[in-house]
Amino acid sequence: RAFQLCSRCYPVHASLSYEAIKQEYRPEVPEYFNFARDVLDRWAEAEKEGKKSKNPALWWVDGAGEEVRWSFEELGVLSRKAANVLSDACGLQQGDRVILILPRIPEWWLMNVACMRTGTVLIPGTQQLTAKDILHRLQKSKAKCIITDDSVAPAVDSVGAECQALKSKLLVSGGYREGWMNFKDLL
Repeated sequence: RAFQLCSRCYPVHASLSYEAIKQEYRPEVPEYFNFARDVLDRWAEAEKEGKKSKNPALWWVDGAGEEVRWSFEELGVLSRKAANVLSDACGLQQGDRVILILPRIPEWWLMNVACMRTGTVLIPGTQQLTAKDILHRLQKSKAKCIITDDSVAPAVDSVGAECQALKSKLLVSGGYREGWMNFKDLL
């Protein structure tokens, strides 16, 4: 059975094979591309100009029914502020590695976009990681920053001294811990 291809790329033709497509396919790859700038910011601009529907960029609902809705413009503004936290308060530069261990809360998505903006390399991790797992990831990646919440911070503290590259620890919660910066205060 023939498969359907985008008609802008290839006319739909039953005799196309994978090898033929692979041989002819020449994607247009821009020299510089940043998803946050080239997609999110353009959608925010279109939203402002009324050229895009007002559907939210992020619509998050927790187990209790509490909602967070961010438009593309709001996500853009917040992600620029978060990017400033990463570059200014945390001292990160393009190419630096950041470990992010959070549940899928709005700040998880926000930090993804902020890392894209700064050109830092995001290394996501599950909250099920043990202190030993976190130590392994910190040492192998040479991450300069770790971002997490109150539930994982004690595990990070127990191994942080063994990670020479780790320069900043960012806490995403309302709480405070010694040696940690509070993301919400910095935002």
